[in-house]
Amino acid sequence: MTVPSNEDRLARLLDVRVRQPHRIAEMAAARRHPDNLIGQTGRLLLVAADHPARGALRAGDREFAMADRLSLLDRLATALSRPGVDGVLGTADILEDLLLLGALEDKVVIASMNRGGLAGTVFEMDDRFTGYTAAGAARMGWQGGKMLLRIDPDDPATVRTLEACAHAVDALAEQHLMAMVEPFLSERVDGRFRNDLSTEAVVRSSAVAAGLGTTSAHTWLKLPVVEDMDQVLAATTLPVVLLGGEVSSDQGAQFASWRKALAYPSTRGMVVGRSLLYPPDDDVAAAVDATVELMT
Repeated sequence: MTVPSNEDRLARLLDVRVRQPHRIAEMAAARRHPDNLIGQTGRLLLVAADHPARGALRAGDREFAMADRLSLLDRLATALSRPGVDGVLGTADILEDLLLLGALEDKVVIASMNRGGLAGTVFEMDDRFTGYTAAGAARMGWQGGKMLLRIDPDDPATVRTLEACAHAVDALAEQHLMAMVEPFLSERVDGRFRNDLSTEAVVRSSAVAAGLGTTSAHTWLKLPVVEDMDQVLAATTLPVVLLGGEVSSDQGAQFASWRKALAYPSTRGMVVGRSLLYPPDDDVAAAVDATVELMT
C-alpha cells in the first residue's frame, strides 16, 4: 500500500475545501461512531490537538512545533492508528482535516469549545467560546465538548467564563453529549499566566467545575497530575481523565506519575497532547504504545 505524501494529502484537503466543502458534512454523517466512551482498554485515551487555536504552538523546546499543520496531522494520524487510542480532542479545522483523511472512523471525538483566551494576551483569562457549540458538535456527530475553565481570583473576566461554561454544560447535556471541563486556579506572574498545580488549588478548581450547570449527568473532569492525587480524586464522584501536560525531558518520570494516578478507580482515562505528539525522541508510535500500556 502506497502512503500518500504530504503534498498529496494537502492537495486532497484543499480540493475538498475549495471544490466540495459540502463533503465535510456528508462524511461526518457517514462516519462510523464508537459504541461507548469506555475505551479499548476499559479506560478512555484521547489525543489532544486544540492548542493551536489558542495561539499555543510550543512543544517542549520547539517554539513553533505545532505550527506545521501537515506534520501535526501526520503525528495525529499515527497516534490514532495505534491500538488502544480511542479518539481525539480538537477544534473544527483539525477535526475536519482528520475526517477528510479518514482517521476518525469508530473514534471518540471531543469538540474544543472555548479558545478565545489567546496565549500571551491581556485578555487571556477571558476564555470566550469561539470554537464549537453543543449544537455544532451534535450536528457533526461528535461525542462531546471540552471547555477550559481558568479561575483567577483577581480577574473579573473569570465570572464570564464560569457562566459560559455552566451554559455549555447544560447545552451538551441536552444533546446527551459528554461535557469535559478542564479547571485551573490561575494567576498572572511577571506578565504571564501560570496555573497553580498545588494539590489544594486543583481540589478547589475541580470542586467548582463539578458544580457547573443544572445537571452533572454528562460531566467529566479533565485534571492535571499533581502530588497527593488521592486528595484531588476524593473531592469528586465525577469521572476524571488525566491531563498529560507539557512535554517532559524525563519521559520515564512522567510515565511513572501517570501510572500512579491511573491506579485510582475514579480515573477513567487520559487526554494527552504534546507529550505524545512531540516526545523527546520524536517517536510518536513508541510514546503512544507506552501510554496505552499504562492504561491496562
